[in-house]
Formats: sequence, structure tokens, C-alpha cells
Amino acid sequence: MPEHPRFRKILDRVAIRDEIHELLKAPPDCSTEDLASGRAYAGRWFELPQAEHDAMLDLMPPAYMQPGMFVMSEPKAGSIASVLFEIVVRGTRRCFHGYCDLSIHGSTEAMRAAIVEQEHAPIGILTRDAKLEAIWERTHPDYRGIAGEANPDAWPREQRGKRTILVHQRGAGTVLKLLDDLTDEEIDAKLPLIVNIINPA
Repeated sequence: MPEHPRFRKILDRVAIRDEIHELLKAPPDCSTEDLASGRAYAGRWFELPQAEHDAMLDLMPPAYMQPGMFVMSEPKAGSIASVLFEIVVRGTRRCFHGYCDLSIHGSTEAMRAAIVEQEHAPIGILTRDAKLEAIWERTHPDYRGIAGEANPDAWPREQRGKRTILVHQRGAGTVLKLLDDLTDEEIDAKLPLIVNIINPA
């Protein structure tokens, strides 16, 4: 049975009109296989203005619609589709765009729940997953990548396709490591700048 992809916010503010087209693209370091299947898009979400939300609804008849949510009729790739949400956060109605895998039962509800959880969280409190996503999104492409994309034999089969990042390890210097395997100490070493970006004083 397929698992829900990790939901990740890809912009820490409301996207302006000129940014939305870029945000709807796959990450530049995704594999060709993930691009074709749609996995490169799955789970990514961001906030957008009400006017842009409404424009997407007017673009074409939705494939599915319910109060506070609609699914665009043309999939992005495979079973991955654009889903638009209207969610009330602390008394304010806000709009969000996300890519959901419609082959997974409950994927749209799971994404809505993830958005609600993150947007209601106290500012400055980040889960481990949120910290990893913040580090990934703000690391220069030269210092991150996909395991096995350039040299498949350098990585065990079960690790290929996962995200990697360069870290400094005491006694070993700079090494390439799976993002998900970063220790708390390695996260803390990279995080101060990230937290300052997300929550400026």
C-alpha cells in the first residue's frame, strides 16, 4: 500500500503572482523518474492570494469540489494533481495550493491536516521534519542532491533517490549524507540562520 508523501511547505510567505509559476514546477534537482511519475511534486504546498486561488477555479471545471477545497481537472503527472484549499487560520481565511497523490486514499484530507497543523503552530517551534525541509530549501543546489543520481553504485539500492546534503563532521571534514539521517547536532549547526529567516526578530 503506498504511503503518504511527506508534506512540505516550500515558501514561508504568501506567494506573489510572478512566483506562483515557478513554485508549480518540480524541484530542479529531482530525478527524471520522479518527474515522470509525479513524485517530484507530491506533498509540496504553499500559500497564495485569494485572487490567484479564484483564478485557478475559473481556469477550468474542477475534477472534484467540496466546501473549502477543489481538485483541478488535469493531473500534473501520473496520479499527482493540484488541490486548492481555503482554510481559516486564527480567524482569517487563507488559500493554499498543494500537490496530492490521488491514488492514495485520504491524501487531500491528510494535506489539509498538515497545513492546519503547521499554520497553527506557535512561531519559532519547528518539528524535526520542518527543520529538515527548511534546511533543504535554503541550501544552495551545489551542496545538496539526490543519492545515486550521478553514481548509482555509490549508494545502496534502498537509499537511491533520497535527498543528500553536505555536512561538516568533526575529524572527517565535509561529507555527503542523507538529509533524513542528519543528527540533532548537525541540524542545530545549520539551523540558526534558517530560524532567523523564518522568524526574523
